[in-house]
Amino acid sequence: MNDKIKQLVRPNIIKMDGYKSARDEYTDNQGTFLDANESPYGINNRYPDPYQNSLKAELSVLKSVNPNQIFIGNGSDEIIDLLFRVFCTPMQDKCIAFSPGYGMYKVSASIQDIEYIDVKLTNSFQIDKAALEPFFEYQNIKIIFICSPNNPTGNIIDHEDIEWILKTFKGIVVIDEAYIDFTESDSWITKMKKYDRLVILQTMSKAWGLAGARVGMAYTHPAIVTLLNKVKPPYNVSTLNQKAALQAINNSRVADIQMKAIITERKRIYKALNHIESIKRVYPSESNFILIEVDDANALYHTLIKQKIIVRNQSNKIKGCLRLSIGTPEENEQLLDALRNTNTQPIPFSEYGLTNNPDLINRH
Repeated sequence: MNDKIKQLVRPNIIKMDGYKSARDEYTDNQGTFLDANESPYGINNRYPDPYQNSLKAELSVLKSVNPNQIFIGNGSDEIIDLLFRVFCTPMQDKCIAFSPGYGMYKVSASIQDIEYIDVKLTNSFQIDKAALEPFFEYQNIKIIFICSPNNPTGNIIDHEDIEWILKTFKGIVVIDEAYIDFTESDSWITKMKKYDRLVILQTMSKAWGLAGARVGMAYTHPAIVTLLNKVKPPYNVSTLNQKAALQAINNSRVADIQMKAIITERKRIYKALNHIESIKRVYPSESNFILIEVDDANALYHTLIKQKIIVRNQSNKIKGCLRLSIGTPEENEQLLDALRNTNTQPIPFSEYGLTNNPDLINRH
């Protein structure tokens, strides 16, 4: 195992023997299977491939990486949890994440009894290097989580700042790219060969339209993939979910069309929101949502709820802010009409050049 990685791993994880399933002992898919206590009847009576080899083969081509650099989880949330299990000893080790940011880093740290260090982003939602750097001198800080594009702010974290962290911090750097498909910025997958301790998280939940399937990916050094495989449940991604992901990848033209439709709508909605007087600020976004600031986020949230329009109240993280996911053109217009509240004239689709072709939206 890579020495720089090994010194970060919990000693008990290095010593332990991971569970070996029946499919570890016999890997061929042909034969009379009497080894795994499965029912001989039913459509999905056999356990799934524990290492999702068919899905990894497709992802390796899609992302130009080796299959042994890919780990598949039951959503990215499972991978976050497993990273804590591999690298952080409860009541001893620490992690760092930034706020405002994705809440599951803190939840997973709390479950594992790992001290969570919250470093505030700047007013422009970028990393404050002066605030972060002193923590590099602390003992037992094992993981830094960076969400880019960030949730709930929607912005890309400055690449030079992330590069500085990768060069300076001696632990595991996790870059969560759940929304990477909605930006023109390059994925950090392109830097994997340069940094052994880099983990890139992506997901099928957003741009691929498979939130219900719970399929998340980690792209990283093969040694880290081996460690994650060692601690994961034996059959963590179902056959049905693996098939759903494979179907989406094999029909990627539909996903591409839908991604472009979401980006087109995001640009239109951003401009339209800036014409609504009651909205104090509209934050630029490189994701599939837009963050807005209003005078009373709680009141507006409940007003929208009464109209059966559900957005995300982020005022507990950023004062006065709501997060608006990008829906279909029709759903987005319902939201805009509610926000305008008859105070201004609706802004027509044509003003922003939207191609409202249902074939581009409803083909999946």
